[in-house]
Amino acid sequence: MDRAYEGDATRALALELGYQPVVPPLAHRRQPWSYDRDLYRRRNLVERFFRRLKRFRRIATRYDKLDVVFLAFIHLAVIYDMLPSM
Repeated sequence: MDRAYEGDATRALALELGYQPVVPPLAHRRQPWSYDRDLYRRRNLVERFFRRLKRFRRIATRYDKLDVVFLAFIHLAVIYDMLPSM
């Protein structure tokens, strides 16, 4: 979930399915709810990681037919992404 989906119906569905929504309420809400800020920040890190992985056209378009080959390329992309930070 993201702020675009912070409506009451979407939030109720997420709770019904057993998910813990960590979306902050919009500023104009009359009854804002509490949320875990740390968990929201970590969720954002995961989203940014997937955005960086999608730079690789082969991952974004899913050219590989075999799951093993696709997973191997994801491993290579993660290694390539982590190398500059070392």
